[in-house]
Amino acid sequence: MEPLETLLHSLRTIVGAANVLTRAAAKRRYCRGYRYGQGEAAAVVRPGTLVEMWHALQACHAADVIVICQAANTGLTGGSTPADGGYERPVIVLNTLRLRGLSLLDQGRQVVTQPGVTLDQLERTLKPLGREPHSVIGSSCMGASVTGGICNNSGGSLIRRGPAYTELALFAQVDAQGQLQLVNHLGLDLGSSPEEMLARLERGDLADMNENAGHCARHASDHEYARHVRDVQAATPARYNADPRRLYEASGSAGHVVVFALRLDTFAADLAPTVFYIGSNDPAELEDIRRSMLMHCTHLPIAAEYLHRSAFQASERYGKDLFLFIRHCGTERLMQAYAFKSRVDAWLDKLGIRPGATDRLLQRLSGWLPAHLPARLTIWRDRHEHHLLLKMPLEGAQEARQLLQGRFPSASGDFFECEEEEGRAAFLNRFVVGAAIVRYRAVHAEEVEDIVALDVALPRNTQDWFDPLPAEIADKIRFTMLCGHFFCHVMHQEYLIRKGEDCEAIKNAILALLQAKGAKYPAEHNVGHQYKAEPALEDFYRRLDPTNSFNPGIGKTSRRKHWR
Repeated sequence: MEPLETLLHSLRTIVGAANVLTRAAAKRRYCRGYRYGQGEAAAVVRPGTLVEMWHALQACHAADVIVICQAANTGLTGGSTPADGGYERPVIVLNTLRLRGLSLLDQGRQVVTQPGVTLDQLERTLKPLGREPHSVIGSSCMGASVTGGICNNSGGSLIRRGPAYTELALFAQVDAQGQLQLVNHLGLDLGSSPEEMLARLERGDLADMNENAGHCARHASDHEYARHVRDVQAATPARYNADPRRLYEASGSAGHVVVFALRLDTFAADLAPTVFYIGSNDPAELEDIRRSMLMHCTHLPIAAEYLHRSAFQASERYGKDLFLFIRHCGTERLMQAYAFKSRVDAWLDKLGIRPGATDRLLQRLSGWLPAHLPARLTIWRDRHEHHLLLKMPLEGAQEARQLLQGRFPSASGDFFECEEEEGRAAFLNRFVVGAAIVRYRAVHAEEVEDIVALDVALPRNTQDWFDPLPAEIADKIRFTMLCGHFFCHVMHQEYLIRKGEDCEAIKNAILALLQAKGAKYPAEHNVGHQYKAEPALEDFYRRLDPTNSFNPGIGKTSRRKHWR
């Protein structure tokens, strides 16, 4: 029997034949990125327990194959799927979505999550306790996993919480001698052998550890960020993926270790927040608000989200069906909907139908639906080019109200205080922007070459944050979408490139302009296969994974064993 067939036989014995996928159609949704990237894998393996996952990993290690770990596969830079161009060794995708165990510590002040736990699942578990996870909307809408957020230093929109981060993890890695190890840095005594530790986690047998759960020397969140982001004089960004201050074992690992469990802080939910909707035709006006609030206000906003008018319009038109699905069905059914759509896409591919047929059909159907946004939002859309959604905690609302009343109305802008439904709609319209751009590409495939999506962290002292592209670049772009986490100065710049243009050359030209301003990229989506890893980040990957066994090639690094 060939070595690969021997491995596949072993994997079927460990997880069951139904959970070792080898047919192209079955592997499709696991080997094709949500926005970017697709490659080949010998198999997709879906363990049902942590012990199965460990045994499957041992079999893969013994067979000397590449392992790419993946949960929901919602990444935006292709980092959780095989890349095109191939590898020197067979690739096994280890999908962890069946591993959904979740344990509460210290009455919910901390949690221990298995690798398939989604942000939505965690949010719903914590809600009755009056607590929240690091992120509560955005990636959670797409079914993103908690582990994916940690491994990618995902940022999120909630200003006071910083990037997703923990120093407490249970993970596997291959050392410099080629030995596979299970490392327990959860701060919990789970036993001695891997099987004992993993079986205890599987049972959720952590009750006797709750008393001291909050007294571990390591941190389970970025506890410094609320102070860090306020320094608007600093010439460095508030957060970005290669920031050495937040690269620690699983955190920022981008799949170069295999995570079995994470221990994370949770946060008290804000009761009765107030949403202020600010519009202006002068970007300097929004920057003045940002600097004033960060320097002088006692209470930081919960979130401060920027949209350019183009982003508002794209989301309103091409994200309508997703907006309505989330509004009426919730995020918990979204993953099933995407899985069904992927199966339909695979079936249509077999029939030879042009890619994007389901998106074009859904877009046509959504055009028949009535207007879905409150009237005042659309009035502000027409009146103002720049939009800022400011969500304040109860104790900070009056302070923000006074600051805004002292500035507006002005010659360029104005604001209003949202009613509850307006506030929910405004933020949901912001967070379907990413999906709307993917839909735009599918609908206009004959005019659009591809998306150039940039995820940029501007220095905290940047004042001229809105800088239109020079004509020689802008003329090659069909549609531009700008949005971002404004108080963190993390901006998402997405360009739909005209058919026939060189996307890579345009991307490099824009990045050169940003680099000249001191920007760092990527800010929160990680390098994936789209960005080159900075030297410090590549060095971190090499130290985690000296044999380059897990997710090689990330950050345009070597895909070969031992980083040759």
